[in-house]
Amino acid sequence: MRFAHVLALTAIAAGSFLAAPAASAATLPACRHFYTGSIPDRPVTGGHGPGTLVGAVDVGNRLPAPGSVSGGLGTDGKVAFTFARVAGAKAYRAFRNGQALQWISDWGQPTLTVTDASPCQNANYQLYAMTAEDNSPGSLGQVSTAYRLDGANRLAAYRIPAGTTLNYRVTAYNDVAQTALGYQAGPGFCAVDARNIPWGTRFSVPGYGECYAADIGSWISGDIVDVWLPGSQADAWGIQRLTLTVR
Repeated sequence: MRFAHVLALTAIAAGSFLAAPAASAATLPACRHFYTGSIPDRPVTGGHGPGTLVGAVDVGNRLPAPGSVSGGLGTDGKVAFTFARVAGAKAYRAFRNGQALQWISDWGQPTLTVTDASPCQNANYQLYAMTAEDNSPGSLGQVSTAYRLDGANRLAAYRIPAGTTLNYRVTAYNDVAQTALGYQAGPGFCAVDARNIPWGTRFSVPGYGECYAADIGSWISGDIVDVWLPGSQADAWGIQRLTLTVR
């Protein structure tokens, strides 16, 4: 459902009108999962981990994430925000809940703008800079923190507090390709429902090790996380219900 706000004038007396209130974050539609097909039930089957725990993914050598994010929900029903350019960047990508929202080329402008014409409640907006416009895994910078609309309809930084525990079903995949974020899939990368766990979130998984949220999946909805394991190790993992701890 799309909210395109137009000031509605309601007659309350002859020659007198009342303007309808502007759109607010609380009245936006709920954010839907990107996959509209049928998602089967994923009952817990049990399984086992790789034996050696996976260490934390290192993204420190990538371009820093864009900063100085400022904006919010306008009276037109759109979310718009600006951010500062990153030195060395050729382009940027913006995402909403892990879905590509906008591609922006860097022509040296001091600030750049992102617009979401169809916002939804508690959406996570994130950005990264790129050293090239080819979207190759090595060109992609660090993903920003998530930004969410606050009670004043302004975007504010959002992260799940460190130490938060999540009781989730944990599955495994072994695809050798780019994650939805764009990094090369491999040990330590995990797929999440980005409506609930923003990309870049780090959390520990018992029996697996450290996870870095950087992917999504058609069946990764709600209380499911998908950890990356090579080959048959992914099958051996099964489906386990575990308590995750946010770093």
